[in-house]
Amino acid sequence: MKSHYVYVLECDDGTYYTGYTTDPDRRLAEHNAGTGAKYTRGRTPVSLVHLESYADQSAAMTREHEIKQLRRSDKAALIESSPEPEPARSTDR
Repeated sequence: MKSHYVYVLECDDGTYYTGYTTDPDRRLAEHNAGTGAKYTRGRTPVSLVHLESYADQSAAMTREHEIKQLRRSDKAALIESSPEPEPARSTDR
């Protein structure tokens, strides 16, 4: 069963980027390689600062939207209150 993740990155310029993926390790590498989202391409290196796991895509996408609607201060509070993210190593490569 594949997990679905919502993640928050902190970019080199201090801004946050929120996204969805099924493979956090791969996606982080893509962002840092400049092949991720257009927003992060000029803001590398990025670091993973928040990660949430969901059983289904719909729940993850709903949560991604919720986080994207938060003010920066609320995102910072979410990050501060969350444990250090440890991306799950994908076994379906």
